[in-house]
Amino acid sequence: MSGSTVAAAGDPSTWAHALVKISPYTFSAIGIAVAIGVSVLGAAWGIYITGSSLIGAAIKAPRITSKNLISVIFCEAVAIYGVIVAIILQTKLESVPTSQLYAPESLRAGYAIFASGIIVGFANLVCGLCVGIIGSSCALSDAQNSSLFVKILVIEIFGSALGLFGVIVGIIMSAQATWPTKA
Repeated sequence: MSGSTVAAAGDPSTWAHALVKISPYTFSAIGIAVAIGVSVLGAAWGIYITGSSLIGAAIKAPRITSKNLISVIFCEAVAIYGVIVAIILQTKLESVPTSQLYAPESLRAGYAIFASGIIVGFANLVCGLCVGIIGSSCALSDAQNSSLFVKILVIEIFGSALGLFGVIVGIIMSAQATWPTKA
């Protein structure tokens, strides 16, 4: 390893040192913002995919418009999952004395809320895409053959369960967020 140096653990130019010096409240706030923001992005993307196919297929078969709105509602539920988890994560924040701001327990709580928000946000992003794509195929197939609607709707319900799995994992992870007690 000529020309390279190995940074010491206490070296202030390392990423590990930088991550430890960022406030746990900053990590918590980013996690909460990602939970709601990326969930809403997933819902919007799913609504876009479903809505465009629904409008296009409704030209051939106008009867499908009202009953295929359930796919848009499933996409909207993804955003609601993100809002619910953001509210739950917000209630986990507690005030700690400045002397314990960088205590291991504070860092763990901040990282737990951050990880919970990341997991919920990206699980709901994937769920929104999944529900949007299945909703699109549901609208298109229903325009061709109305007997396929219920069959594909069942598959769409299974796709929307992905978001619930993310919410459950996020709630379990946020249970690890315990801030130090005031001394």
